[in-house]
Amino acid sequence: MTEAEAEATPTPRGPLAGVRVVELAGIGPGPFAAMLLADLGADVVRIDRPGGAGLRIDPDHDITNRNKRSVLLDLKAPGGVAAVLDLAERADVLIEGNRPGVAERLGIGPDACLARNPRLVYGRMTGWGQDGPLAGTAGHDIGYIAITGALSMIGAAADQPPAVPANLLGDYAGGSLYLVIGVLAALQHARTTGTGQVVDAAIVDGTAHLTAMIHGMMAAGGWQDRRGANLLDGGAPFYGTYETADGGYMAVGALERKFYAEFIDLLGIADQVPARDDFARWGELRAAVAARFRTRTRAEWAEVFEGSDACVAPVLSLREAPGHPHLAARGTFVAHAGITQPAPAPRFSATPGAVHRPPARPGADAAEVAADWGVPGLPPYEPAKESEQ
Repeated sequence: MTEAEAEATPTPRGPLAGVRVVELAGIGPGPFAAMLLADLGADVVRIDRPGGAGLRIDPDHDITNRNKRSVLLDLKAPGGVAAVLDLAERADVLIEGNRPGVAERLGIGPDACLARNPRLVYGRMTGWGQDGPLAGTAGHDIGYIAITGALSMIGAAADQPPAVPANLLGDYAGGSLYLVIGVLAALQHARTTGTGQVVDAAIVDGTAHLTAMIHGMMAAGGWQDRRGANLLDGGAPFYGTYETADGGYMAVGALERKFYAEFIDLLGIADQVPARDDFARWGELRAAVAARFRTRTRAEWAEVFEGSDACVAPVLSLREAPGHPHLAARGTFVAHAGITQPAPAPRFSATPGAVHRPPARPGADAAEVAADWGVPGLPPYEPAKESEQ
């Protein structure tokens, strides 16, 4: 077997080895959640549909589809619906991310699937949830985190616009990760009781849940309901980012007193700045820290703080991050199928996960899945003609 063939061979690994997952193709948090399950060893079969439903990039580079297999089904045709139900009958988990009611109209909603497989965990990934005034409307990450209050916290100051954190906070943290938590909890329940259930994972619910500690601090009077004015949102001069001489940035998180003392000592301003608890002079302290950072490059400051307890780190770009010595030593990023990408997380001592399969090409695994799952009649993959590509 060649190295390429070995890479493409599905090898059970990870703590979810043996768990079968059906993923109805979508974009954003659903595919990411399914990727996480696949990284942990689940056998994830993605149901792609003619015309595509993923990122508008070459499928070979869609990392959220790694470690999966794909079949191509027309869900508006009886044969496609029947095939999905056949797969659901043999699955432990099904994940879908359509608007409420769409799966039901297609004939593959929870009632239809659970009738075929009462132990099935049916995971539903949406922005607004399955009910509520906005449930049937379109939306994206930025809107979900906006109405939960999370977006209002992110930014330099109250008189400046909130900063947009890509789609990491809503889609992935508030959405995908909560869907995975819910699916795994429901899977445990199903294996204990023999009864499956529906998991309603709404990004608004998950994102709101992420703000629990902040709500507690606000109720106790320890958090102001405006950005750039608190301990963890850049309001404190010893928790934030500072520009360096070469236009780079350093991130400072010297919250504890002993770490702060080491920070200002290594920065070289210990005898030049007011006490950290003199809130009235925080502006003066911030200016002194900023001026000092601008005297050296990011690389020079990184060397100064390397290995210390000052809680200071260089702000690296996505392309730079894999080369950081600590991340390189831990193997936080891996290269697979020609793509440098984050390694599976978290880590397990007895059942480690791995990237063992490149991103699935739509429909490419129909024959293999049909044989493994015992589902006849899955349509074979037909590569597009050159004129169609």
